[in-house]
Order: sequence, then structure tokens, then C-alpha cells
Amino acid sequence: MIRVRPAEPTDAPALVSLAEAVGREEGRWMLTTDTWRSVRDERRYLRAVRRHPDAAVFVAEDDGLVLARLSIARDPHPASGHVADLGLMVAGPARRRGIGRALLDQAVAWARGAGVRKLELHVFPWNEPALQLYESFGFEREGYRSGHYERDGEYVDAILMAYRVESAS
Repeated sequence: MIRVRPAEPTDAPALVSLAEAVGREEGRWMLTTDTWRSVRDERRYLRAVRRHPDAAVFVAEDDGLVLARLSIARDPHPASGHVADLGLMVAGPARRRGIGRALLDQAVAWARGAGVRKLELHVFPWNEPALQLYESFGFEREGYRSGHYERDGEYVDAILMAYRVESAS
């Protein structure tokens, strides 16, 4: 059974392995393709996030195996403190099982609790599965950023997507 929970520093080795595996996939889903943070740096990052009220990392696991990660952080600028940016990655074999959607539900719950009214993310234009997931969840395309990221020595485009967080009723 899939369980979504806050990431713990002890998840660092599994999260580094997940990021490296997704980064090596042929689909070119991530900015990094060869390295992620070290386990030590990931553990340090997870400890810092746990103490920070404007950010969170959640994992989805099945029988103790970490299958996915969602990171979320409020924009630090005072004029856009109502906006949070998120990143999501799901292990290849675990896709199309509702795990991404469960993590997005968790992001919305976190946003409501933090007073965030808008969630944003970037997606590569060729990542059709992610675009379909986000649009089916309710994200809308807000912009196209030409040459926005450098990936493996090449400038690549990104689609900016946003989700309006409704107040909890």
C-alpha cells in the first residue's frame, strides 16, 4: 500500500538513488543527468527542510521502499510569498499508479496549511506524461520559457504551469 509521508534524513540514500535513476532515463526528465547531491548533502538538506516552515519534502513509499519524491518551497520574495514552487519525481516502474497524484494532493494540503495560494512548476515540453498528469490534476500552462535551463551543455525550454489552491472549506 502506498503511503505518503514527510521525508526523513534517513531517506537520503534512497532519494539520491531515485534522482540518479530518473536522471539517467532516456526521457531526459530532469535537469541533472549524471549526479545529484551526495547522500551526505541530501541528508543535510532534509534536516534543514524539516526545520524550515516554508519548505517540505515528501516521499511516497510502498512497503518501506521509496518510490517518489515531492519537494515544495515558498517563494522567498515578499511580493510572491503566496506562491510555492514544486518538483516531483517518480521511479520509472512506479509510474501510472496514482503516486504522482497522491504527492500532488499532499502538496495542496501543505499549501493550504502554509497559506500558499498558487503552486508552480516547470516541465520540459517533451515530457508528455508529466504534462498529462499535471493538466489532469488542474495545473494550467502559464508560460513558455525558451532556453530557460542549461542541461548537458544545451539550453532547453520549459513550460511554466500553475495550480490555484482553493481555501479549505
